[in-house]
Amino acid sequence: MFRDIIDFIKKPNNEKIAIIDIETTALKPEYGLIIEIGIVELDLITGAFKILFDSYVKELEFGEEHKNAWIFNNSDLRFEDFECAPSLNNLKNQIQEIFDHYSLTAYNTSFDFGFMESRGFVIKKDIPDIMAVAKNACKIMRARGGYKIPKMQEAWDNLFPNTDYIEKHRAVDDAIHEAKILFEMYKRGDYKVEP
Repeated sequence: MFRDIIDFIKKPNNEKIAIIDIETTALKPEYGLIIEIGIVELDLITGAFKILFDSYVKELEFGEEHKNAWIFNNSDLRFEDFECAPSLNNLKNQIQEIFDHYSLTAYNTSFDFGFMESRGFVIKKDIPDIMAVAKNACKIMRARGGYKIPKMQEAWDNLFPNTDYIEKHRAVDDAIHEAKILFEMYKRGDYKVEP
Protein backbone atom coordinates (compact mmCIF):
# COMPACT_ATOMS: atom_id res chain seq x y z
CA MET A 1 0.00 0.00 0.00
CA PHE A 2 2.72 2.51 0.98
CA ARG A 3 4.57 1.83 -2.30
CA ASP A 4 1.38 2.56 -4.25
CA ILE A 5 0.96 5.92 -2.50
CA ILE A 6 4.57 6.88 -3.27
CA ASP A 7 4.09 5.87 -6.90
CA PHE A 8 0.85 7.85 -7.04
CA ILE A 9 2.49 10.98 -5.62
CA LYS A 10 5.43 10.69 -8.03
CA LYS A 11 3.18 10.10 -11.02
CA PRO A 12 3.45 13.06 -13.43
CA ASN A 13 0.40 15.07 -14.34
CA ASN A 14 1.35 14.84 -18.00
CA GLU A 15 1.98 11.12 -18.43
CA LYS A 16 2.52 11.51 -22.16
CA ILE A 17 4.28 14.39 -23.82
CA ALA A 18 5.52 14.99 -27.36
CA ILE A 19 8.92 15.84 -28.78
CA ILE A 20 9.32 17.54 -32.16
CA ASP A 21 12.35 17.72 -34.39
CA ILE A 22 12.48 19.47 -37.74
CA GLU A 23 14.97 19.64 -40.58
CA THR A 24 15.35 22.90 -42.46
CA THR A 25 17.31 24.51 -45.29
CA ALA A 26 18.76 27.25 -43.03
CA LEU A 27 19.08 28.16 -39.35
CA LYS A 28 16.60 31.06 -39.23
CA PRO A 29 12.91 30.93 -40.17
CA GLU A 30 13.14 34.04 -42.33
CA TYR A 31 15.87 32.48 -44.51
CA GLY A 32 15.08 28.78 -44.43
CA LEU A 33 12.29 26.36 -45.15
CA ILE A 34 11.01 23.40 -43.17
CA ILE A 35 11.61 20.20 -45.14
CA GLU A 36 10.96 17.41 -42.63
CA ILE A 37 8.96 17.10 -39.40
CA GLY A 38 9.09 14.30 -36.87
CA ILE A 39 6.99 14.17 -33.70
CA VAL A 40 7.08 11.38 -31.13
CA GLU A 41 5.02 10.71 -28.03
CA LEU A 42 6.95 9.83 -24.86
CA ASP A 43 5.33 7.99 -21.98
CA LEU A 44 6.94 9.39 -18.83
CA ILE A 45 5.94 6.32 -16.81
CA THR A 46 7.41 3.60 -19.03
CA GLY A 47 9.79 5.45 -21.35
CA ALA A 48 7.98 4.00 -24.35
CA PHE A 49 7.69 6.19 -27.41
CA LYS A 50 5.37 6.22 -30.39
CA ILE A 51 5.77 8.06 -33.69
CA LEU A 52 2.94 10.58 -34.08
CA PHE A 53 4.12 12.28 -37.26
CA ASP A 54 6.92 11.59 -39.73
CA SER A 55 6.93 13.30 -43.10
CA TYR A 56 8.86 15.28 -45.64
CA VAL A 57 7.17 18.63 -46.16
CA LYS A 58 7.48 21.17 -48.92
CA GLU A 59 6.86 24.86 -48.59
CA LEU A 60 5.77 26.89 -51.61
CA GLU A 61 9.13 28.67 -51.91
CA PHE A 62 11.16 25.43 -52.11
CA GLY A 63 13.27 25.32 -55.25
CA GLU A 64 16.68 25.03 -56.92
CA GLU A 65 18.20 27.70 -54.65
CA HIS A 66 17.91 25.19 -51.77
CA LYS A 67 19.82 22.42 -53.56
CA ASN A 68 23.09 23.12 -51.69
CA ALA A 69 21.58 23.54 -48.22
CA TRP A 70 23.67 22.14 -45.35
CA ILE A 71 21.11 19.43 -44.61
CA PHE A 72 21.53 17.82 -48.04
CA ASN A 73 25.28 17.45 -47.46
CA ASN A 74 25.07 16.27 -43.83
CA SER A 75 22.29 13.68 -43.83
CA ASP A 76 20.84 11.09 -46.16
CA LEU A 77 18.16 13.58 -47.27
CA ARG A 78 18.42 14.41 -50.97
CA PHE A 79 17.05 17.45 -52.73
CA GLU A 80 15.28 15.19 -55.24
CA ASP A 81 13.32 13.52 -52.42
CA PHE A 82 11.19 16.64 -52.10
CA GLU A 83 9.85 16.80 -55.64
CA CYS A 84 6.65 15.04 -54.57
CA ALA A 85 6.69 15.93 -50.86
CA PRO A 86 3.34 16.95 -49.36
CA SER A 87 2.71 20.65 -48.91
CA LEU A 88 3.18 21.92 -45.36
CA ASN A 89 -0.08 23.85 -45.77
CA ASN A 90 -1.94 20.59 -46.48
CA LEU A 91 -0.56 19.05 -43.28
CA LYS A 92 -1.15 22.03 -40.99
CA ASN A 93 -4.39 20.81 -39.42
CA GLN A 94 -2.97 17.35 -38.69
CA ILE A 95 0.15 18.83 -37.06
CA GLN A 96 -1.76 21.48 -35.11
CA GLU A 97 -4.07 18.79 -33.74
CA ILE A 98 -1.02 17.07 -32.21
CA PHE A 99 0.19 20.39 -30.77
CA ASP A 100 -3.24 21.01 -29.25
CA HIS A 101 -3.33 17.56 -27.63
CA TYR A 102 0.17 17.37 -26.11
CA SER A 103 2.60 19.33 -24.05
CA LEU A 104 5.43 19.72 -26.55
CA THR A 105 9.17 20.19 -26.28
CA ALA A 106 12.26 19.91 -28.45
CA TYR A 107 16.01 19.88 -28.23
CA ASN A 108 16.38 23.65 -28.69
CA THR A 109 12.80 24.85 -28.65
CA SER A 110 13.76 28.30 -29.89
CA PHE A 111 14.81 26.68 -33.19
CA ASP A 112 11.99 24.18 -33.71
CA PHE A 113 9.22 26.27 -32.16
CA GLY A 114 10.55 29.40 -33.88
CA PHE A 115 10.17 27.83 -37.31
CA MET A 116 6.78 26.30 -36.54
CA GLU A 117 5.34 29.46 -35.00
CA SER A 118 6.61 31.55 -37.91
CA ARG A 119 4.45 29.30 -40.11
CA GLY A 120 1.34 30.00 -38.03
CA PHE A 121 1.37 27.06 -35.62
CA VAL A 122 0.33 27.60 -32.00
CA ILE A 123 2.39 25.78 -29.37
CA LYS A 124 1.80 25.74 -25.63
CA LYS A 125 5.08 26.14 -23.82
CA ASP A 126 4.45 24.35 -20.54
CA ILE A 127 7.41 21.96 -20.29
CA PRO A 128 11.15 22.66 -20.40
CA ASP A 129 13.46 22.70 -23.40
CA ILE A 130 15.46 19.45 -23.43
CA MET A 131 18.68 21.29 -24.32
CA ALA A 132 18.31 23.78 -21.46
CA VAL A 133 17.95 20.95 -18.94
CA ALA A 134 20.84 19.01 -20.53
CA LYS A 135 23.20 21.90 -19.77
CA ASN A 136 23.01 21.23 -16.01
CA ALA A 137 22.31 17.49 -16.27
CA CYS A 138 25.36 16.75 -18.42
CA LYS A 139 27.70 19.26 -16.74
CA ILE A 140 30.07 19.53 -19.71
CA MET A 141 32.59 22.25 -18.90
CA ARG A 142 33.44 25.10 -21.27
CA ALA A 143 37.10 26.06 -21.65
CA ARG A 144 36.35 29.49 -20.16
CA GLY A 145 34.43 28.03 -17.22
CA GLY A 146 30.83 27.12 -16.54
CA TYR A 147 28.73 24.47 -18.22
CA LYS A 148 28.27 24.51 -21.97
CA ILE A 149 24.97 24.12 -23.74
CA PRO A 150 25.53 20.68 -25.25
CA LYS A 151 24.68 19.79 -28.81
CA MET A 152 22.29 16.87 -29.02
CA GLN A 153 25.13 14.48 -29.88
CA GLU A 154 27.13 15.69 -26.85
CA ALA A 155 24.17 15.18 -24.52
CA TRP A 156 23.61 11.70 -25.94
CA ASP A 157 27.28 10.75 -25.54
CA ASN A 158 27.26 12.07 -21.96
CA LEU A 159 24.09 10.25 -20.88
CA PHE A 160 24.64 7.08 -22.93
CA PRO A 161 28.44 6.73 -23.11
CA ASN A 162 28.49 3.07 -24.15
CA THR A 163 26.58 3.46 -27.40
CA ASP A 164 27.86 4.31 -30.85
CA TYR A 165 24.87 6.39 -31.96
CA ILE A 166 25.60 9.19 -34.43
CA GLU A 167 22.95 11.87 -34.96
CA LYS A 168 21.36 11.32 -38.36
CA HIS A 169 19.86 14.80 -38.86
CA ARG A 170 16.58 13.14 -39.76
CA ALA A 171 13.54 14.50 -37.99
CA VAL A 172 11.88 11.43 -36.49
CA ASP A 173 15.14 9.62 -35.67
CA ASP A 174 16.44 12.73 -33.92
CA ALA A 175 13.11 13.16 -32.08
CA ILE A 176 13.28 9.55 -30.84
CA HIS A 177 16.80 10.04 -29.49
CA GLU A 178 15.84 13.39 -27.96
CA ALA A 179 12.94 11.61 -26.22
CA LYS A 180 15.42 9.08 -24.84
CA ILE A 181 17.64 11.91 -23.58
CA LEU A 182 14.62 13.56 -21.94
CA PHE A 183 13.50 10.31 -20.32
CA GLU A 184 16.97 9.57 -18.95
CA MET A 185 17.13 13.06 -17.40
CA TYR A 186 13.57 12.59 -16.10
CA LYS A 187 14.49 9.28 -14.41
CA ARG A 188 17.51 10.95 -12.81
CA GLY A 189 15.32 13.77 -11.49
CA ASP A 190 16.88 16.47 -13.70
CA TYR A 191 13.95 16.97 -16.08
CA LYS A 192 10.78 18.01 -14.28
CA VAL A 193 7.25 18.18 -15.63
CA GLU A 194 5.25 20.38 -13.30
CA PRO A 195 1.48 19.90 -12.89
